[in-house]
Amino acid sequence: MQADLLQALSTLASVQHLLSLVGGVLLGLVVGILPGLGGIAALSLLLPFVYGGDPTLVLPMLIGLLAVTNTSDTFPAVLVGIPGTSSAQATILDGHPLARRGEAARALGAAFSASLLGGLFGALMLTLAIQFARPLILAIGFGEQLMLVVLALTMIGMLTGTSAVKGLAMCGMGLIFGSIGAAPATAEERLTFGTLYLSDGLPLVIVGLAMFAIPEVVEVLRKHKAISSIPELGGGTLKGFAETLRHKWLVVRCSALGVFIGALPGLGGSVTNWMAYGHTVQSSKDRSQFGKGDIRGVIGPEASNNADNGGALIPTLMFGIPGSGSMALFLGALVLIGVEPGIGMMERHLDLTFIIIWSLAIANVIGAGICLFLAKPIARVTLVPFMLVAPFMIVLIYFAAFQATRAWEDLAALFVLGLFGMYMKRFGWSRPAFLIGFVLSMRLDASVYQSIQVYGASFLQRGGVLLILALIVISVFFAVRMKPQRDPLTATGPHAPVNKAPQAAFLGLLIAICLYAIYDTWTLNFLGKVFPISVTLITLALLIAVALQLRLSRPDYVFFDSEREWTGEDRPVHGDLHFQGWILGLLAAIALFGFILGLLVYITAFLRVKAGVRWHWSIAGALAAVAVMSLFGHFFVLEYPAGLLQFFFDMPWPLD
Repeated sequence: MQADLLQALSTLASVQHLLSLVGGVLLGLVVGILPGLGGIAALSLLLPFVYGGDPTLVLPMLIGLLAVTNTSDTFPAVLVGIPGTSSAQATILDGHPLARRGEAARALGAAFSASLLGGLFGALMLTLAIQFARPLILAIGFGEQLMLVVLALTMIGMLTGTSAVKGLAMCGMGLIFGSIGAAPATAEERLTFGTLYLSDGLPLVIVGLAMFAIPEVVEVLRKHKAISSIPELGGGTLKGFAETLRHKWLVVRCSALGVFIGALPGLGGSVTNWMAYGHTVQSSKDRSQFGKGDIRGVIGPEASNNADNGGALIPTLMFGIPGSGSMALFLGALVLIGVEPGIGMMERHLDLTFIIIWSLAIANVIGAGICLFLAKPIARVTLVPFMLVAPFMIVLIYFAAFQATRAWEDLAALFVLGLFGMYMKRFGWSRPAFLIGFVLSMRLDASVYQSIQVYGASFLQRGGVLLILALIVISVFFAVRMKPQRDPLTATGPHAPVNKAPQAAFLGLLIAICLYAIYDTWTLNFLGKVFPISVTLITLALLIAVALQLRLSRPDYVFFDSEREWTGEDRPVHGDLHFQGWILGLLAAIALFGFILGLLVYITAFLRVKAGVRWHWSIAGALAAVAVMSLFGHFFVLEYPAGLLQFFFDMPWPLD
């Protein structure tokens, strides 16, 4: 193992591999600064370009991106009070007050140094976990793999979102969407509507972008703000670094908490962030300044959310079970480059495992270093109004979606699933639970088939299976008792039984999807239908339970509509439908003019109408985007979709 560890470091030390790592780090830093993307959306953008790539080059780039999004997301959290990603939510409580009183540099210095130490701690814990857990992993059979996936899904459903029933239902819905395409056991088509496009299932990149990029971009657009409003950072960057070192035991405790929570499927960075903040407050003697600008309120959460990556990689690499939404996409990337996580990785790809570990450690050093030394120029980037950035981001999202299969249906699927993701976010249905269920669907389906074929029903009598069943019961028990960071139930709070009709309509759509899934798969062979029918019946039962709870007249966590949170001065001028129309507008422009010309028309119109930019600057910005996309098309040998007008002018015309 030591030889593999040193070999991985030697590989990573080459110029080509370091450039790949630095490229991922730079992309991750940009992603963290810009609200609306986040690690999940950024990984979705990269997935089309990693297929068949060299794992020793692809993995450093992906890990570099993942490692630092939780570092640079501190910029918008501290400077404007809007988290770049969900992992920076608790940082706002003390980071933004520090910035408002002229100590932004001090807060950023403390945050980046805590992120650095937390990331290194996470990489160390991942190394130790692989050292001691490898023999256990190699002893796991098909039945145990099946039950581990069930355990992960149970924990994810129970611990994501405010309603356990809705979280479990979203896991089931993700499994249903993941079963679209050919059944692994019988090759029978399921839920394809007779289309060739769906015969291979929904592309992971489409689902990732639709669940996390589209909803977040629309929400930030509705706020109509610059990313930041604080032009001066003040001084004190080194002072913040020194304060982190002074609170070294707080860093160690919060980093350990981050690793532990990150390793539990279903929790992830946002929960880690809040729990670390809670621990920081509870373990402090003087609590009077928390929420007003206490530097410890920045150090604790930032140490934990970077250590979280090391923890989340433990179940991802060892068992093939993603600990978070971003790890679900990372798992998909491993499959795309021909690397099998779990037993296969421990047996045949141990060198790649150590490349991941070294990349995680080095990326944290590079990312924190860049943020510390370039804090002032990077902070100026956050002064850009989001309306100026949004059209380019939307175009980039469509561009990445088209690379999934390079079919027109990619763009249509992105828009439809994007609407689905927006209403999931609005009504409080867990999108991470859906994404992880989607990623694990094929694995769970194959595990059911393998377990039945190898063991029959007797696999339920295996000792390992019975042990994991006991863990499932225990996890459900504790998940019911532990529900961190939920808003109190009040008659005027976000979980009051108000505006129930839109929530009921969306629930009706989910029930209709389940009923159609049962109808479509009922006539298949047993091995082809046992998985989707079983999952759909369980999901349907959970949805019916939600429907019964919606009849309550008292506040309950099953109720939620984010539109009720838009009140007073924060209430946006336009609703969801307005910006849904703008996103659909790009699809219409591409359909009419083709991708390149449609992009030119769309960006020009968006910058002029929505951002208020003068015509000549709008056209210049659009031309710059066209130039970039044309270069992509040249170097990646891409054939962009043509529009109706192009077909019209290419038609042979009869001579008069």
